[in-house]
Amino acid sequence: MKLVLGSGSPRRKELLAQIGVVADDIRPPDIDETPLKAELPRPYCARMAREKALAVVATPDEIVLCADTTVALGRRILGKPDDATEAERFLRALSGRRHRVITAVAVKKGESLWERDVVTSVKIKRLSESEIAGYIATGDWQGKAGGYGIQGPAGALIPWIEGSFTAVVGLPLAETAGLLQAAGYPLWRAS
Repeated sequence: MKLVLGSGSPRRKELLAQIGVVADDIRPPDIDETPLKAELPRPYCARMAREKALAVVATPDEIVLCADTTVALGRRILGKPDDATEAERFLRALSGRRHRVITAVAVKKGESLWERDVVTSVKIKRLSESEIAGYIATGDWQGKAGGYGIQGPAGALIPWIEGSFTAVVGLPLAETAGLLQAAGYPLWRAS
């Protein structure tokens, strides 16, 4: 049984390795990730994971794993910033506030699709101008929803989370393991 990771994210690959899962192939789908008019963050994130899974071409015996991570500030979706200026704007908006990080996972095998989403509350401390400038200078914000990655230098800016740390990084491991097992992927096999 082959596992296809429908993501080019090195973080997702690293997280899967933590539970002993190595994808047989990596096939990131190319889909339009533009939110629909008035679409709320959680339904948007679930739709993205589902559309990614459906877009990956696979044989009936291959299991496809896709995920999407969205940062939500109220009803507002903070995607991956286009540039440092937008990343700064995101950090200023998140400074001193709690927000939600939603990660949706979709697993496809043949015509079957298993889905789950996980919502984690995250608080970013009140940021000084030098902290914002310092974090932006690291370049760590690039390619990350909301303009930060909890597992990198931004970890020093986050005093509190409630929920799944691995979901904030990009893949909730407990829920992902459950979906893979539901699809028949052999987790926890002896070497």
